[in-house]
Amino acid sequence: MKQTNTWQEKLRLLMYILIPILITQLGLYGMNFFDTVMSGQAGADDLAGVAIGSSIWLPVFTGLVGILMALTPILAQDIGAEKYDKVPFSVIQATYLSIAIVIVIIVAGVIALNPILNAMSLTDEVRRIAKHYLIGLSFGILPLFLYTVVRCFFDSLGQTRVTMIITLLALPINVFFNYILIFGHFGFPRLGGVGAGYASSITYWFILGISLLFVIKVRPFSEYNIFKTFFRVSFSAWKELLLLGLPIGFTIFFETSIFAAVTLLMSQFNTETIAAHQAAINFASLLYMIPMSVAFALTIAVGYEVGAKRLQDAKQYSYLGIGFAVLFSLVASLILYVTRGPVAGLYSNDPTVLLLIKQFLLYAIFFQISDALATPIQGALRGYKDVNIPFVMALVSFWIIGLPTGYIIANFTPLGPYGYWVGLITGLGCCAAALLYRLVVVQRKFAVIVSS
Repeated sequence: MKQTNTWQEKLRLLMYILIPILITQLGLYGMNFFDTVMSGQAGADDLAGVAIGSSIWLPVFTGLVGILMALTPILAQDIGAEKYDKVPFSVIQATYLSIAIVIVIIVAGVIALNPILNAMSLTDEVRRIAKHYLIGLSFGILPLFLYTVVRCFFDSLGQTRVTMIITLLALPINVFFNYILIFGHFGFPRLGGVGAGYASSITYWFILGISLLFVIKVRPFSEYNIFKTFFRVSFSAWKELLLLGLPIGFTIFFETSIFAAVTLLMSQFNTETIAAHQAAINFASLLYMIPMSVAFALTIAVGYEVGAKRLQDAKQYSYLGIGFAVLFSLVASLILYVTRGPVAGLYSNDPTVLLLIKQFLLYAIFFQISDALATPIQGALRGYKDVNIPFVMALVSFWIIGLPTGYIIANFTPLGPYGYWVGLITGLGCCAAALLYRLVVVQRKFAVIVSS
C-alpha cells in the first residue's frame, strides 16, 4: 500500500489490490463450483448429497474464518502506522488461534454430524454421500485455516497477487483429483460426490505448502521473519483478535447460514428440487465473488488509510468500491438472465432438474444489487474496525426478517420452494439499507474524533 492523492490514483491502486483478490476468490469458489458441477454429472443423489454437505460446512467455515479475518485490519492499520515490529507477533498468535479453532470444529463434527443428518428428511443414499463428503473434507480443515492466516498477512501488505498465483496453481489440482476420485479413473475407486471432499482436502494441503514457501523464501514476506520466532501464546492477543473477529465471523455466519438454512428446509421437497436449488445458489454465489472481493480490498485500503489518519482518503476508497460493485451487479444480472439456460445445463442432464434450475436463477437476479451494496460496505466498516453494529444488523435482517418471510411464503402460498428465495431477497435488501446508514454514521464519528 502507498499514499494516493487523486481519485484516479485511488482507482488504480484499488484495482491493483482488487483484481488479484477477485481472481483468488473465483479460484477458491471454483473449487466448490467444480465439486458441485462434477458431482451433478455423477448423479442427482451425488449432487444433492454434496449440496447438503456443503450447506452444513460452508456456514461453519466462513463464520470461523471470519474470526481470523480480523487479522487483516489489525495488520493493515499497524502497517499504515509503520508499526512493523508488531506484525510477526500478531501472525503467530493468529496461527495458534486457528489451530484451536480447528480442534473445536473436529470435536463438534464428531459429536453433531450424525444427529444433524438424521434429523433431515433425506434418502439413505443422499445422507450417506453428505456424511462421507464431510469426512473427506475434514482432512483438509487444518491446512485451510492455517492458509487463511497466511493469506491475511499477504493481503495486509497489499500483495494480493500472491494469493492469486497460489489459487491459480491449486485449481487444476482440485479439478484433477475430482476427476479421478468422483469418476474412478487411473485405477482409483469411483467415489461419486464423496470423492469431491477428499479432492478438496488434498488441494488445501497443496495451497498451504506453497504459501509457506512464499512466507519463508520470497521478499517482502521473508523480511518479516514470521516463523523465525514462535512466541508464547498470548491470550491478550487472542482477546484482541476475538473481540474484532467474533462479530465479523458471526456477521458472515448469519449471512451464509441463511442460505444453508434454506437448503436444509428444502429437504421437505424432492431430491430434484434440492439439487436444482443448490445448483442455482452455486452459480449465483459465483457472481457474489465480485462484491466479496471488493469487500476484502476495501478492508485493506480503508484500514491502511485509517491507520495513517487519512480519513478523507478512506472515505473515497469506500465509495469507489461500492460504486464499482453496484455497476458490476447490473451487468451480472443481465448476464444471468440471458444465460440461465446454458448455465442450468452445466449442472445436470435431468430435464426436471434443468427446468427447476432455470426458474431458481430468475430469483437469483434480484438479490445481486443488494449484495453489491451490503458486502462492500461490510468490508469498509471492517477497515474502520467497526464490527459490532453490523453484526446486529445482519442478525436482524437475515434471521428475524428474511428467513421467517421466506418460510411463510414457501409454506402458505403457491410459490412453494421459490418463497424461500423471496425471503433471501427481502433479508439482503434490509441489510444493505441498514449498513449504508451505518457507514455514514461511522465516517462522521471518525471525522469528529480526528478534528478534536
